Amino acid sequence: QVQLVESGGGSVQSGGSLTLSCAASGSIASVMGWYRQVPEKGRELVAVWRSDGSFDYAESAKGRFTLSRDGAKNTVKLEMTSLKPEDTAVYYCKFTNWGGKHTWGRGTQVTVSS
Repeated sequence: QVQLVESGGGSVQSGGSLTLSCAASGSIASVMGWYRQVPEKGRELVAVWRSDGSFDYAESAKGRFTLSRDGAKNTVKLEMTSLKPEDTAVYYCKFTNWGGKHTWGRGTQVTVSS
């Protein structure tokens, strides 16, 4: 069974930076990344790594967020810069194994004040 440990998050002022990390154990990822959710809205993709080495970013994240993958540690790290109040959300790590099964982390709050 996959276990995800999320870390990072918190509160910053607009223009600040935060880093989120997600460490997986119990399986090897084929896809791994971060989504976010605000109240009354569905979860949206922020950034994702795929096993072919590619990365996908939401348009809102391009140029400000960087996702990196450490295969040896089975982790992904999301470095977020130039944060805006609209980035405020609960951020969730999502893990997909080679069988296509998804596992979600518990979520971590990111709050950006103006």
